[in-house]
Amino acid sequence: MNSRERVFAVIDGLPADHLPFMPITMMFAAGRIGRPYGQYALDHRLMADAQIHASGEFGFDHVSAITETREAPDCGAAIQLFPDQPYAIDESRALLAEKSALSRLAMPDPRTAAYMSDRLHGLALMKERVGGRKIVEGWVEGPCGAGSDLRGINTLMLDFFDDEPFVHDLFAFVVELGARFARAQVEAGADLIGIGDPASSLVGPRLYEKFVWPYQKRLVDALRHAGARVRLHICGNTKPMLAGMAALACDIVDIDAAVPMALAREKMGPNQTLLGNLDPVRVLKDGSPDSVRAAAAACHRDAGPRFIVGAGCEVVRDTAPANIHALGDYARTHTP
Repeated sequence: MNSRERVFAVIDGLPADHLPFMPITMMFAAGRIGRPYGQYALDHRLMADAQIHASGEFGFDHVSAITETREAPDCGAAIQLFPDQPYAIDESRALLAEKSALSRLAMPDPRTAAYMSDRLHGLALMKERVGGRKIVEGWVEGPCGAGSDLRGINTLMLDFFDDEPFVHDLFAFVVELGARFARAQVEAGADLIGIGDPASSLVGPRLYEKFVWPYQKRLVDALRHAGARVRLHICGNTKPMLAGMAALACDIVDIDAAVPMALAREKMGPNQTLLGNLDPVRVLKDGSPDSVRAAAAACHRDAGPRFIVGAGCEVVRDTAPANIHALGDYARTHTP
């Protein structure tokens, strides 16, 4: 059974030779080939090289095209670049500081827009080199995160109360863009598309149900229609949202360290495949191989058979390789 077959088997509730291993690695992967993250995030060739190298070195069952938002800068959002850190949205120059600008905002074409097309090239390269053997993972921004990138996160939080029609229009725009980007990523070779929507953990259950969930669901359905499996990643404390997240019917849901895995299983039911949820800093970075294996065992116990080994969020770049190997060793020596 190869990596791709293993992941699909666990998602589908079928027997697998051992647990899949799919941690998020971005800065960590760049470091394994000795390149600054600022270069990795903007050059699909370096991203593909780093992902394939890290996947081979540590036995990951996937390679991934995750970086910071590609959609927002291709819409015209101002970003700040840093040599060895993630690029960042410049909220002091928010693209939609004036709400009326949304009606004039053109929908970029992912196949020709600079940032999105770079991810497409990276996915095609990873598909060529490891496709068929490993999961090739694309990524899109969820509605709350993508809306925040264009409007500014603090301003968007006020919009929920001050201008509900604008929020609906904004989310409709970014979800349509995400769906187009996802289709292009599937065409480029992605087997699975992750939805990153960390800002949605900040809104609380009432606003999540009213504003965010319907557009997340629309995006999930669009990704499925495009032929992709779907992974949901929401950083932070999602305890009040677990039932809603389950109702999205994603193939994989990442559970952050702020949420007990046992609670996630209780709220999301026995058939939801869960991934996580080792604390990337306290456990994975600052722990020892023995403590990492013990933490993985606890996650596995609480999650049950529909489980993929990983951290609660991105692996910190200066995590000891021995700790990553220990996490992978747990996956390879345990069955679902």
